[in-house]
Amino acid sequence: MLLRDKNAVIYGGGGAIGGAVARAFAREGASVFLAGRTRAKLERVARDISASGGVAETAEVDALDEEAVDEHADAVAAKVGSVDIALNAVGILHVQGTPLAELTLEEYAHPITAYTRTNFLTAKAVARHMANQGGGTILTLSTPGSHIAGQGFLGYGVTCGAIETFSRILAGELGPSGIRVICLRPDTIPDSMATSHVAEIFSRPAERAGTTVDAMLAKRGRTSTLLGRSPTLAEVADFAAFAASTMASAIASMS
Repeated sequence: MLLRDKNAVIYGGGGAIGGAVARAFAREGASVFLAGRTRAKLERVARDISASGGVAETAEVDALDEEAVDEHADAVAAKVGSVDIALNAVGILHVQGTPLAELTLEEYAHPITAYTRTNFLTAKAVARHMANQGGGTILTLSTPGSHIAGQGFLGYGVTCGAIETFSRILAGELGPSGIRVICLRPDTIPDSMATSHVAEIFSRPAERAGTTVDAMLAKRGRTSTLLGRSPTLAEVADFAAFAASTMASAIASMS
């Protein structure tokens, strides 16, 4: 098992990516602490993990609330003795598909403000414990949006660039304390639509393009990736488990 005896906190643990990664972490031996705002979604993931023989606990935590995030991280560390891995997989509804001439300042700034805030708060909360224990791994999520020219995703493209830069600089700061910070950049995952905001976020761009969300994402996977397809949730989760393990102990700040 890659993560035997590790304690992992998953922010957004009830979502598509968060839930898939939590299941993979538990399968690899980690005790998983699921944090999120919707108890029912968290409990569904926890039940799956328990049914497979894994260990999972849930807590309602708003990952944009500094006090709530700090209290939860402290509680996990106090209970099990360490926070070895943390993933921020929080999903935040935002506008895509609106050209600059029609985009409001609020629509542009919302994803930048919200995503950078939650990544800062969660990383700071767990880094305190990781530094004291001599190491740990912080995983963040981005997409290739910051590297693609086009119309309609200015706010989220800037957000992705901010998360990647945040992760790279933080990796340099925390590396001497034995803490690795790794940014995963899987892009849109078609099989996450049933349990994420993907369909809602991409409905406007698809409508403007005169196509469906499914068709648009399939085309995006064929044309914007080296393999000609998008990753599956299982592939993203398996890679996250590898990145968090000692097998990847020399990797930091990869995106």
